[in-house]
Formats: sequence, structure tokens, C-alpha cells
Amino acid sequence: MDEGRAAGQRPTWWSRPRGVSAPRPVAGGAPTAQGAQTPLHGEDPYGTPPYGGPGPWAPAPPVQRPTATPARGGSGVPRPQVTGHAPEHGAPPGVFARYDPWAPPSAAAPSPAGPRTAHIPHSPHTAHPPSPGSPSPRRGRGWTVAAAVVLALVAGTVGGGIGAYAQRHGDIGTVRLSQAPARDTGRAPDSVAGIAERALPGVVTVQVHGTGEQGTGTGFVLDGRGHLLTNHHVVESAGDGGGIRVIFHGGETAAAEVVGTDSGYDLAVLRVERVRGLSPLPLGNSDSVRVGDPVVAIGSPYGLAGTVTTGIVSATQRPVTAGGEREGGGGSDISYVEALQTDAPINPGNSGGPLMDAGGRVIGVNSAIRSAGGDLPRTGTGGSIGLGFAIPVNQARRVAEELINTGRATHPVIGVTVDMGHPGEGARVGLPAGEEGTAVVPGGPADTAGIEEGDVITEVDGVRVRSGEELIVRIRARRPGDRLELTVERGGGRRSVEVVLGSAAGP
Repeated sequence: MDEGRAAGQRPTWWSRPRGVSAPRPVAGGAPTAQGAQTPLHGEDPYGTPPYGGPGPWAPAPPVQRPTATPARGGSGVPRPQVTGHAPEHGAPPGVFARYDPWAPPSAAAPSPAGPRTAHIPHSPHTAHPPSPGSPSPRRGRGWTVAAAVVLALVAGTVGGGIGAYAQRHGDIGTVRLSQAPARDTGRAPDSVAGIAERALPGVVTVQVHGTGEQGTGTGFVLDGRGHLLTNHHVVESAGDGGGIRVIFHGGETAAAEVVGTDSGYDLAVLRVERVRGLSPLPLGNSDSVRVGDPVVAIGSPYGLAGTVTTGIVSATQRPVTAGGEREGGGGSDISYVEALQTDAPINPGNSGGPLMDAGGRVIGVNSAIRSAGGDLPRTGTGGSIGLGFAIPVNQARRVAEELINTGRATHPVIGVTVDMGHPGEGARVGLPAGEEGTAVVPGGPADTAGIEEGDVITEVDGVRVRSGEELIVRIRARRPGDRLELTVERGGGRRSVEVVLGSAAGP
């Protein structure tokens, strides 16, 4: 027990822990021996709110009329209910407890020593105490809050259900999705879109049907007279009573006839009549092409007309041979091309279509692809693996002019027969095993330059030659009358000779 505490007296109010209810002494304290009233305890050093002043001298907070409770501790004094309400004006005096904000209303505790009275003046704002049996205001507020929470939950559930139903079935309101406004559709002339917009009207789909065969390829307009350029292997099957139809980008169709073809260059010229509004494609210069230049390929892969793909030039002067022996023993159908290599996707059906530079000019005619199986088909079912090959436009232009003007193309030659079975490096001048005759044409360019049978040609204009096929490719890339410098090996020695290319009619 604390010192100075009388028997049965509770601790001072400031030493009580929070949440424990106990009455506090009223102002005036207990009488002393001299008759003066002294406080029951010392002044509150903490000045604890909400009472303002220290200890028992603090003004009395609002109180209410006490109600009878069972006696406790033998005091016989009923414990007041502390709710913060004041008694009505004129009510009889009673014992009141100091307001305790932490004490529950139903807690009972003995009163301090002796009854005390307090006069509560009437105030128009004084709340009346609830009548006996009426519910507690605090309890009423609890029920109100609970009802509001339940109502909010029900409303939210119902509203969410209605919203989900409306979203699923669209029965409530109309859904409007945001969208960016249409912008100017113009594109820069050197962009892929700009190039495609200008070039597509000049690209056609070529449909060919022959005896038991049919196929689809691509071509493009050369001039306003109706001449079109495509690959030889695209129209080859139309040679035996077949027909050719071309479809323009706008959907117009027209019958086409073959003006001339050349299997050695894998090129063919077609012509359409009575077609107006043709859009010839401008021709560039393949000698200006460099590795890494951007390119655009246009064609009809697998019949999908107007397909545009893009890539770069992967290599130049790539020696490529494609084709093979004709069916029925009709001779060779091999083409020799010093090609432009590109990674722009080229697939079956792209054959004969244009390969264009960043200026929208044709720099090549798409002709062959390397398939995953390792061969180099001009047609077939193999798709692009990023290895496509195009005939340089400089070579295609010369052949097209000859086919239009004479119906046949000429091939540059040096007047020798090359042994394709030579196992070593270079192109050996000689006949295949078992054949008789001469490997060097008397009076031809090679004979004039001093080349003999058995010589091995290792370079053309300083570019190394590894096989007979590469020698043919390098020569076919030139024109008749061009001068070439050949490096020749004979008997372990090397020498350079100059050759003026002759001309031979194509097949």
C-alpha cells in the first residue's frame, strides 16, 4: 500500500493505469483537525488532460444522475453511471463521480469517503438523461454503423453483378473503345512504304498453264509498249501449247505472249496488248551496288500477289548456277549468273520480280534461293532461309533489249571447252573424258591469245576462279567485245593473257 492511503481508500486517480475505472475524490477533500478541508492527495504533478488543473482542484466535468447499483464493499453507497450527461434542473442532490473517459459505463466502484453533493446549474444545452429501459446511445450508434456496413456490402455486390452482366451481354449501354485519329498516310519516297507505293502498280503476277503443268511467278513492266520481264523458268512450261495470263496490281488481267527467252541467263520477255496506264519501273545500275545497301523485293510468293519484303545486299558477284539437264535429253537448262545475294525473303513465286534499291530503282531480277537442303533451286517447295539471288539489272537489261529486238540473246565466249570434272583449283581447258575433238576453237579469242588445251585458268581480271562453272559465270557477266585479263598456269608456270570476248547465239 502507498503511504498516506487510508484503509479502504483507492489510489489517486493519476496513478491508475489506463482502462481501469475508479472514482476520484470530489473537490474539498477530508476535514482536518482544525476543521479546514484539505486535499486527499497531493497536487497532480502531471496536469493530466482533459481536466486542466491539477488533481482535485480541476473543474468538475459534466456528469449525470446516478442510478442504483448493488452495494459493494459494505459502503452502502450506490455507484454512479458515468456517461457525461447532467441531471435535470431541480433534481435532488446525489453522489457523483468525476468523469473518467476510460471507464466503461457499467463498472462499479465504491464512492470516496462520505457523500458529496454537487449543484448542477440548468443550461438550455444540457442533455437529458435517457429514461429507464431506453437503449444506450453508444449501443445505438454501433447498430447504425453495422447496418451501414451491411448496406454498403449488399449495394457493392449488386452493383458489381449488374456491371459484369452488362459487360458480358452488352445489354446496358454501348461500349465505345478509344482509338487514335487517322493521320496523314503519306510516306517518305525513300522509305519502304514509299518505294512499295510507287512500284506495286508496275509489278504483275504471272500465271502459266501448260500440258499437265501450271505455276505462278512474278514480272514487272519494262516500257509503255507492254513489254514485261520475268524468269525463263517461270514461263518455260507454256512452250508446248500453253498459255500465260498476267494480273496487274489493280486487279486487271491480260493475256501475254512470249517475245523471247534465254535459259542461260534465266530471263524471258513477255508482251501484253491493249493495256493502258502501264507503270514501267525505273532501272538502276547494278555496278553501283555495295554490300550492305538496303533493298526491297516485290513478288507473289505462293500466289500472294503484291508481297513486299526488305533486307540488304549480302554479297555481290556471287557465282550461281541453277537448273539442270532438260527432261527427255533436250540439252542443258543451266543458268550461270554472277548474282546479287540478298537476305530479303524470297520464296517460290517471287521468281522474276524486281529487287529494288533505296531510290526505288530496279537493281536485280529475283531468280533463285538456297534451300535448307543445300541445293540452289529456281523453283520448288523450299522456303527462304535468307539466301536469295538476283540477276544484276545490267545483265538483265542487255538480254532484254536483245530479246525484244531480235528474239534471241547473245552470249560472250572465249572459244574453249572446259573440263567440268577437273578436281583441282581453277578451270582446266579440255574435253570431258571419252570425247574426241579439240578443246580450243581454232581462230577463236582463246586461240588468238595463245591458250592451249591443258592450261588452267585461275583468275579473271584479278578475281580468283575455283572451277569451270565460275569461269563461265565470270565470262557471262560481260558483253561480247569486252576485254578480259586471264591468269593461266601451264607446266608449273604462270602468265597473264588478254582476251577479247567473242559472241555466240544463245540456246
